[in-house]
Amino acid sequence: MDKQWQNLAEYIIKNFSNSTKIVEVGVGKILEPSEILREKLPDTEIITIDLYPANETVIQDDITNPNPTLYQNADLIYSIRPPEELQHYIIQLSKQFDTNVLIKPLFTEEINVNLQPRLKLVNYKKMAFYINK
Repeated sequence: MDKQWQNLAEYIIKNFSNSTKIVEVGVGKILEPSEILREKLPDTEIITIDLYPANETVIQDDITNPNPTLYQNADLIYSIRPPEELQHYIIQLSKQFDTNVLIKPLFTEEINVNLQPRLKLVNYKKMAFYINK
């Protein structure tokens, strides 16, 4: 298992262990963080979403036109390496459902410059991501 995904999952567990629902959007083929969360947070509903689901554990949804029931009552919406053009939609979801958001950009990318003032850069065990907590 990749250490960076263990570190991301560890951060989420430390900061959102009392969550009833956590949603990952744009999961793609990186299933390790959600698998760790399911194992370590058995009382938390972990939902993984992608436009093109990689397997049966991933729910199909388009965050540009989201199914609201998937995000209602979430304590955290997070995304790993979302394209810059989708970051705005992730922030909109967090606002619409009054939830925390965590975005882990690609190593060579920063977060969309228009979103930076709303988010705080966090460095956790050599991993950088943005959060609005």
